[in-house]
Amino acid sequence: MSVSESGVVIDYYSDILCVWAWIAQPRLDELEKQWQGHITVRHHFVDVFGDCEKKIPQSWGAEDGYEKFGEHVQHSAQPFELATVHPDLWQTIRPRSSAPAHLLLRAAALVESEQLLARLALRIRRAFFCQALDVSSLDVLLELATEEGADAGQLQRAVYDGSAIAALMTDLRQASDLGVRGSPTWILNSGRQVLYGNVGYRILNANIEELLNNPADEASWC
Repeated sequence: MSVSESGVVIDYYSDILCVWAWIAQPRLDELEKQWQGHITVRHHFVDVFGDCEKKIPQSWGAEDGYEKFGEHVQHSAQPFELATVHPDLWQTIRPRSSAPAHLLLRAAALVESEQLLARLALRIRRAFFCQALDVSSLDVLLELATEEGADAGQLQRAVYDGSAIAALMTDLRQASDLGVRGSPTWILNSGRQVLYGNVGYRILNANIEELLNNPADEASWC
């Protein structure tokens, strides 16, 4: 996060399939509502679920890893009323990768706007977590993008001509350079602070307030 002429810029890194990013969504929404006109959230993507068919069996077991991971996701979201999780997630609905969604979202920012990227990211998360849609399918993603008002043809051109993948590679390289360890990660004060994981709303809010009340070249003490 850095301070610009328009206020505070937050670099927000997440994986579209990450339950903790889904749990954090209401906090992100509330921050943007409370600090409207004073903060700008820049969405970036990090590779957590780039290869689900390798990651989940390795981490949770070859025999019943998906079932165990699905139970873990349900258990993680249970204390959070707004974090609805469909019971079929990871049990029968098993997306292969988050990369297609990240690629399409980077395309959305290139051919439309950062605002569309943010709306579409939320739409994709809802489709996955609430409706149990396979959001690793490009057909599903394009349908969701069209419903959100995007031009599917322009999105596909950004994918085909390489510009979307180039933008995604920039995200991944920046995540590595900044030491992003996972999803979600909030980059604060031009990289001076990194808040990672299930960070409470009060902590996020306090950091924003501190940066707004102090010079841009002064590190936040929060």
